Amino acid sequence: MARQSGYDRHITIFSPEGRLHQVEYAFQAVKKNQNMTSVALRGDDSVVAVTQKKVPDKLMDKDFGTHLYNITPNVGCLMTGMSPDARALVYRAREIAAKFKDKNAYEIPVHYLALKLANIAQVYTQHAYMRPYGVSTILVSIDDEKGPSLYQIDPAGQYFGYKAAAAGTKDQEAQNALEKIVKKKIQFTEAETIQQAIGCLQAVMGMDFKASDIEVGVVSKRRRPRRPTVDAQRSTCELIAKCHQLFPPTWCFHLVLPIPLPGQNEWLP
Repeated sequence: MARQSGYDRHITIFSPEGRLHQVEYAFQAVKKNQNMTSVALRGDDSVVAVTQKKVPDKLMDKDFGTHLYNITPNVGCLMTGMSPDARALVYRAREIAAKFKDKNAYEIPVHYLALKLANIAQVYTQHAYMRPYGVSTILVSIDDEKGPSLYQIDPAGQYFGYKAAAAGTKDQEAQNALEKIVKKKIQFTEAETIQQAIGCLQAVMGMDFKASDIEVGVVSKRRRPRRPTVDAQRSTCELIAKCHQLFPPTWCFHLVLPIPLPGQNEWLP
């Protein structure tokens, strides 16, 4: 009906039901563009983001593409949807963060960065010569005042703080699974948060993941501000797998975003 009536021809045209069909199509682009699902879970001292890793071309180097990005040394993001749009929005976020630090002499708070990105997404729903970003953005960080923080921004420009979030093809199933985890009201440690997040995604997808099937991003108070070496990743993964006996010792972190403990002058191991 919308296509026949022409209400989906321009993003600025409301249908008689009060809907913006082009914005709804942007939500469908997040779900169907790469046919992947992402989840994020907030623990007591960390936030974990897990997503599927798919290689669209057999000739493509699997280590080249990623859905996890650093915005600042203290803020990371997980992008689900169209990769070109994700890359463009990540660079906008980095520009905003850099200008904020240059002006104020301290890192941008993650909630303010979420607001700025949501404002950009919302403006793109108002003009006929623009189109919304076809991505769902999940920001993770350890805030100095609020502790572990998790925010999600959708293509319409709406953003909220979450205890757990999901995006992609099976986002509704993932949200239902995450609700069961959150209802337990357990303060998860870093290792338990990683375990629960990967377990949730495995349950939703109905499959056991190999190392090459997923990407895992972690923000934690106890980690150094650097990308870990392969040996360090492997040893960490083997330790967690040995403790929980749930996942093979081959999966590893793709991204680690560490935060110093408040009041400490040096980074703690």
